[in-house]
Amino acid sequence: MGKLINNQFCFNYKRIKLKALATGFIMALLLGIAGTSWAQSSLYLLALSKADHTLAIVDPATLKVIARVPVGTDPHEVIASSDGKMAYVSIYGGGSLHEIDVIDLVAKKALSPVDTKPFFGPHGLTFVAGKLWFTAEGSKAVGRLDPATNTFDWAMGTGQNRTHMIYVTADGKKVYTTNVSSGTVSILTDTLIQPGNFGPPPGMSPPPGNGPPQGFRPQPHKDWVQTLVSVSTGSEGFDVSPDGKQLWTASADDGTIAVIDLATKKVVETIDAKVLGANRLQFTPDGKYALISSLRNGDLVVYDVISHKQIKKINIGHGAAGILVAPDGSRAFIGCTADNYVAVVDLKTWQVVNHIDVGGGPDGLAWATQP
Repeated sequence: MGKLINNQFCFNYKRIKLKALATGFIMALLLGIAGTSWAQSSLYLLALSKADHTLAIVDPATLKVIARVPVGTDPHEVIASSDGKMAYVSIYGGGSLHEIDVIDLVAKKALSPVDTKPFFGPHGLTFVAGKLWFTAEGSKAVGRLDPATNTFDWAMGTGQNRTHMIYVTADGKKVYTTNVSSGTVSILTDTLIQPGNFGPPPGMSPPPGNGPPQGFRPQPHKDWVQTLVSVSTGSEGFDVSPDGKQLWTASADDGTIAVIDLATKKVVETIDAKVLGANRLQFTPDGKYALISSLRNGDLVVYDVISHKQIKKINIGHGAAGILVAPDGSRAFIGCTADNYVAVVDLKTWQVVNHIDVGGGPDGLAWATQP
């Protein structure tokens, strides 16, 4: 009898323990799902429609458009402020226009646009260190807007044709930009200049009244220095690796990928990727893969960053443009301009799993933290 009771106790104990483990597993799964939903719901997906002249604000968890805000006549790129309260849209016009639109993401309405004159053709955008940085293709320059004062507080010419996309390091000390028609990448560096000897060469005297003041000594000062790196013409979309060591840019003209070592500022390899019509390139957050979209054939090409080998080619429509990877690396959103949708790609299965209707001719994409 005692043995029977003991066996019954053991059976009941095991059943309770298994039930507890199952409950714990289910709870952990639910918490994991809730955590994912929370992470996704803390962001908005911003997507531009070139045809409808609108900015769509999308919930990335449900893939539903929650608002559409009108923008200017030729919207190309969008970026959000760090606090998620504002979005900025470049109104490009092939380098001829001079407008950046401002959207209040809290009220979900357009505010007064910024007139960028004398900078024409604003295109590439990023928001770093509280400032809006942009390319001005029509002026062969990059510029910086201080949103607090609504004034331009810095600009620098590249002297190159079609200064197009832009990346700025977190400290605001380096700017990278592609010059599409010149076939170059500009590396602009905020540098401390140590002045040399001030005055005329030895043995010469300056003309009377033109010499430096008595006892004058030039002081070190800050200046921006440009280094040009030659790549293939048509190099437009690019990204900097998450570790900050390399810049990859893909050429629409010959389909190659130039790999630039940012320490030496030199091309260390040119990959014959054959991604003709390459439009955008973005690394996954873990730095393992580079995604390249083709506007010519609608392919999304995936390259292994270490081996420099193609591992996947996914056809997602007739023309692939803007790329935006989820912060957790789970999905990529691709603006399929010719197909009038944003394709959602699962980066675990490498399959298109959904489409989002954000309006005709979608292109520029960005994340915005929900304020």
